Amino acid sequence: MNTSNVRFSRTDSAKFFRTLNKRVNDYFKENNLPKTGNWKLHLKAVVMFSLFLSPYFLILTLGISQWWMLLLTIVMGVGMAGVGMNIMHDGNHGSYSSKKWVNKLMGGTIYVLAGNVYNWQVQHNVLHHTYTNIHGHDEDLDAGRIIRFSKHSKWHRFHRFQHYYSVFLYGLLTFNWALTTDFKQTRRYLARQLSYGKMPSPITQWSILAITKLIYVSIWIVIPMLILSIAWWKILIGFFVMHYTAGLILSIVFQLAHVVEKTEMPLPDDTGSMKNTWAIHQLFTTVNFSTKNKIINWFTGGLNHQVEHHIFPNISHIHYGKLSKIVKETAKECELPYNEYKTTRAAIIAHFRHLRQMGMKPTVSA
Repeated sequence: MNTSNVRFSRTDSAKFFRTLNKRVNDYFKENNLPKTGNWKLHLKAVVMFSLFLSPYFLILTLGISQWWMLLLTIVMGVGMAGVGMNIMHDGNHGSYSSKKWVNKLMGGTIYVLAGNVYNWQVQHNVLHHTYTNIHGHDEDLDAGRIIRFSKHSKWHRFHRFQHYYSVFLYGLLTFNWALTTDFKQTRRYLARQLSYGKMPSPITQWSILAITKLIYVSIWIVIPMLILSIAWWKILIGFFVMHYTAGLILSIVFQLAHVVEKTEMPLPDDTGSMKNTWAIHQLFTTVNFSTKNKIINWFTGGLNHQVEHHIFPNISHIHYGKLSKIVKETAKECELPYNEYKTTRAAIIAHFRHLRQMGMKPTVSA
């Protein structure tokens, strides 16, 4: 896999990761727990899939009013985000189950969310988790010209208003997956020979992408047009509302973990070397939020425990509440940061303050 020449330091004088990894392994051994999901995650999967799919079948079968249909598309969007954060995410990290086929099945739910397994695993598991918040390598920092997340990105005059207009663009995340993003990523990743695991053949990947997109369009647009006695454009509005709801939720949750005031966005030196080890790098570039809020913990699938998730991506999110105490104590002992916002509100404010700061015209150094 040839992604970049970035190299993380191997010097950890405080032995942070070695100590932390031992303590975490001891926790699972002492409590006789698997690192994967359990009945709590399985029950959550049922709830999230119900939120996502039940409204779809209700719309197709009950003959309800169009205003109720619109409301149900919003519920579908909430469920769609829930499936993505809780089920698909753990599945594609291999942490949903100890069985590979179950992880593959749950990871494959991204196809009903308009995404693609190969693309997501490369962008998220490889580029984002390896090169977190490193400009030019972590594609989560790349919003094109329209939004400037990092001081290392080129500034444009319209960025002065990005803390106002960005939230309206966030809702387009999964809608863009459905239309253009997957095709662009497949072309780019195959050309760069990027993969998470075995490199797929181009024919296989393009075939999977084309077939799954056709099935997706058939399920969410063609079938409703054939069954429902309403104008085609109203169906497209419902489709858009579902995606916009999911995209808004997912985008905001993602941004609160890395694109806020407390996180750093370091660059490698001229030789491609980073200052810190990979694990310590995660502490400087990642932040937790609202970890005491039971509703946020449950719904976001542990994405509010990003510090724990980034250091232990192969452990299911249902364990992060317990692991956070171990990570926090170990970081403190090693005199390393453990970034967190007590509430979701505080994290949202920190995100938009960061956007406002990045929107200001950079000063020219002497």
